[in-house]
Amino acid sequence: MKRLFSFLVAVVVALSVMASGAMAKEVKVGVVWPMTGLVAAFGQSAWRGAKLAQSMEPTAKDGAKIHLILLDNKGMKVETANAVSKLITEDHVKAIIGAITSSNTLAGAPIAERYKIPMLTSSATNPLVTKGKKYVSRVCFIDPFQGSVAAKYVWNNLHAKTAAVMIEKDQDYSVGLAHAFMKAFKKLGGKIVSVSFFQSTDQDYSAQISTIKSKNPDIIYMPSYYQEIALFCRQARQYGLKQTIMAGDGAEADALIKIGGKAVNGVTFTTHYDPHAAATPLSKKFLKLFKAKYHEDPDAMAALAADAYFVLVNAINKAGGAKATPKKINYYIRHTKNFKGVTGVITIDPKTGNAIKSAVIRKVENGKFVYVTTVNP
Repeated sequence: MKRLFSFLVAVVVALSVMASGAMAKEVKVGVVWPMTGLVAAFGQSAWRGAKLAQSMEPTAKDGAKIHLILLDNKGMKVETANAVSKLITEDHVKAIIGAITSSNTLAGAPIAERYKIPMLTSSATNPLVTKGKKYVSRVCFIDPFQGSVAAKYVWNNLHAKTAAVMIEKDQDYSVGLAHAFMKAFKKLGGKIVSVSFFQSTDQDYSAQISTIKSKNPDIIYMPSYYQEIALFCRQARQYGLKQTIMAGDGAEADALIKIGGKAVNGVTFTTHYDPHAAATPLSKKFLKLFKAKYHEDPDAMAALAADAYFVLVNAINKAGGAKATPKKINYYIRHTKNFKGVTGVITIDPKTGNAIKSAVIRKVENGKFVYVTTVNP
């Protein structure tokens, strides 16, 4: 009887050890995205991209499960900071993907930096996001490059000599990108004839439209998000403004067309990805699986989110899988070189954490997003 009892105890202990080992065989990764709120379309699209990427590569090379813990920041700075803090101090994640917008990422980045937990953003393009930080990196290009691409396009392709600029003053993304565009446009010889400001909650753009109409610029540059751009376009067209409206990557969401309707036809924007322009093996596989699952092409947010996931898993693999430390994961994120991702080939500058990659120009044509061209760095 004693022998049987001893045997059963040994079995229980062995099973406990095995279970403990199995539980430890995972890498917790936090995800902080807006699943509700003003820019929920971005977060929801990104989550679809990340989950598909996870289904394609659910574990590290050592078999450790990549466990994604998603928290909704509601598109707000305070919520982002709280989410990042919770993921680090309570969930004990080894890395964080987030946040979508520059303002929110700037709110969470100092916390990740303080705890030395790598934070990889898929789409925050403001240069300040990574400036002076060692643990914050990105898989997207930065605004000075995006602004320069937009300026060159309207100068060379649209033959614009004058521009009016609309700036969403409570969004770091809009402010930074607007200044990047204006600097590049003026350097080419262009003239900024008016600069108008607005806030995310504004519903009436009549004052700004009146100013723009009086200046009669060749183009209007509005580096904002899809909701504001759609609303502005509807009002601008009603007031008789016919100029091409140029925007940044914040324009790209199906909601732009749903909200703006015919008024957004012709809206042109710089972005990170076109499903039929990227040509890496991973991009082709991702596109095929995405279309099979969702019956539509992935947008830039979904593709960038997938890239953030794949780049992070690549770093986790190099850092040792389940045994990887945040410090080692961060090192290999920062030493990503010629990674053939969904949006193209990605290299991350180890000193700045910024990605070196191409930009894509797309526009709305007959109610659909169409590819225009690719601009290399």
